[in-house]
Amino acid sequence: MINNTKQKPLSRVDPQVFGLLKKELERQRRGLEMIPSESYVSPAVLQAMGSIFTDKYSEGYPGKRYYGGQTNTDKLESLAIKRAKKIFGVSHVNVQPYSGSPANLAVYFALLEPGDKFMGLDLRQGGHLTHGWKVNFSSKFYRSIPYGVGKDGYIDFDQLRQQAKKERPKLIWAGATAYPREYDYKSFAEIAQEVGAFFAADIAHVIGLIIAGVHASPVGHADVITSTTHKTLRGPRAGIILCDGQPSNPLKPAPKISKEYLPTLIDRAIFPGLQGGPHEHTIAGIAVALKEAQTKDFAKSNQMIVKTAKIIAQKLLEEGFNLVSGGTDNHLILMDATNKGLSGQEAENRLEKVGISVNKNAVPGDPRPPYSPSGIRLGTPCLVIRGMAEKEAKIIGGVISDVLNNHKNPAILAKNKRIMRDLCAKFPLYPGLKID
Repeated sequence: MINNTKQKPLSRVDPQVFGLLKKELERQRRGLEMIPSESYVSPAVLQAMGSIFTDKYSEGYPGKRYYGGQTNTDKLESLAIKRAKKIFGVSHVNVQPYSGSPANLAVYFALLEPGDKFMGLDLRQGGHLTHGWKVNFSSKFYRSIPYGVGKDGYIDFDQLRQQAKKERPKLIWAGATAYPREYDYKSFAEIAQEVGAFFAADIAHVIGLIIAGVHASPVGHADVITSTTHKTLRGPRAGIILCDGQPSNPLKPAPKISKEYLPTLIDRAIFPGLQGGPHEHTIAGIAVALKEAQTKDFAKSNQMIVKTAKIIAQKLLEEGFNLVSGGTDNHLILMDATNKGLSGQEAENRLEKVGISVNKNAVPGDPRPPYSPSGIRLGTPCLVIRGMAEKEAKIIGGVISDVLNNHKNPAILAKNKRIMRDLCAKFPLYPGLKID
């Protein structure tokens, strides 16, 4: 009889996957990740995610499962929920969404009927796919009314209010994937109230900044709050939904679609509406990340994320780069590279050559196609998590400027590649992590 639970090193079980893991760790150590939606989880989160909880099927909710053997999974999930409630001051939390997009899908499923109208920031203006882009489920099953930003790069609330009064949507989203400014949740809430719509805030990018107190919170303004748990929260790739209201049995229908019954509506949308068994090993990682998010170090780190983003933005402005909205309030910078004779793809490629990973991104009113947009999106969470601060931000801003301003000069590229290698070596990533 073969015992398949006997421990064997990955290098022996699957040398190919082992090799790719080692190569990826080395790539990340030797370069700098500056994609705003990325961060580094702690070794404790990694350990929780790679745990025995991955073996357990837990369909249902704590105390209301369809499978036996739930003593520890119930305690685990309840712990994650308790920590999130404490951090955000809400009465109800669901930690089962598989990621941010499923969390947003649950909001539609809970609050709208097919064909109902909703409003979200246009993808071409910095919004997210799930907020109404034409090829996404949100636009296929519901009627998307996109709103945009003004010429200054800020959300145009006058236009949004006019659209909302005209269209009378049932749901209005706040949140984006490439918006470098702070969200005015109060104004969103006022407009939603004027037209009788639900207000949902997607805080996937800024959740850590909110916890640290360096970004406004939608709590008290939004009816429903969704988020990923990676990005600035530094947890596993998963989702979370927050709301207030009267909780009831999630396995029974809510009497009606109303704010009073939001907990039941959301829970039923996740299960049995959209998902089966939750990923308890991922929820273990969420629980650990939520504990770490309550520390002083986490708050200081997220404060530094904003500081370093502002420093890099200022350096780029001084070097003649065109930044959407003229700067940043948060962790990300959106740059139009075309005034330097580059497309976003070309700028991404140039920076990749010196060890800086960014992503090409459309800018508001972008005349270029999605696969070759005008801009790039840069973020600072990963550099700060590695221990970098103001001094290093100035160096990195200088490297980015030098590379993109002299993108045809091989000597300049070689010089800046050495600078980045030396900088990354001074701030080692996962220094104690070993893959065997």
